[in-house]
Amino acid sequence: MADKSTTLILGALGRAAASADGAPLFAARGDAGLFPATAVGRQAAQRCKDEGWIRVLSPECEASPASNGAGDTAVLVRKKRKTASEIGILTEKGLAWLLDQSSPRQVLEDFVRALEARQCQGAEMLTALKRMQAGFDALKAGVEKALGRLPGRGAAPSESLTDRFQHFHQQPVCDAPSVLLVRLTEWQTSGASEDCPLPELFRRSQAAAPLTVGAFHDGLRRLHESGRIYLHPWTGPLHALPEPPFALLVGHEIAYYASLRQG
Repeated sequence: MADKSTTLILGALGRAAASADGAPLFAARGDAGLFPATAVGRQAAQRCKDEGWIRVLSPECEASPASNGAGDTAVLVRKKRKTASEIGILTEKGLAWLLDQSSPRQVLEDFVRALEARQCQGAEMLTALKRMQAGFDALKAGVEKALGRLPGRGAAPSESLTDRFQHFHQQPVCDAPSVLLVRLTEWQTSGASEDCPLPELFRRSQAAAPLTVGAFHDGLRRLHESGRIYLHPWTGPLHALPEPPFALLVGHEIAYYASLRQG
């Protein structure tokens, strides 16, 4: 029993030496731990604690890699942990006992394996960061293209993306219904003998304030629903409809002309 316990202790201290931030004291549900969760393993762990070879953190504590000046390889920092497992930290006394009882070469190999594992983790993190940077650059390029398509002044040579965003948010919101009413009034008072075609109304509105086709249609719907304008249907064949993007589906009809309601 003593030989088996010593073997468990040497293995546990070796693993603890390669884990600067500590490792679970006992293995649980397939997770690696310093000791097996058996009677022999618990006895070996207790001896390490009694001898001062391992300092144990309670589930509410976490280790910081800084030295506490008293010889331990880590200091205790009170911090809530997500896991309920105790964490074992190798002390200087435990490292000295490990080196006395085992080959320094074996301990060094444990350190090398740990360094290689950390190196692989670092490479994976670096790859992930590169992917994130590539995604950020693609998103930034898309935003810059979208901002460049917005109506208004172009970006100054020294203007940053943040400045362009601020300029975009500070732009006044166009009141589409009011603009459309003004343009329809101008159309009818100009002596036009027909209702205003929607493509013409859109172009006249664009001269006063930048409107997208979507905002143009939304403004027409609001005015129509409030009873302030008439929307007249296209009565010819659909294939002869000029500039179809400006036509508006209202109920079962395709509206293509607009006029003010009188009174």
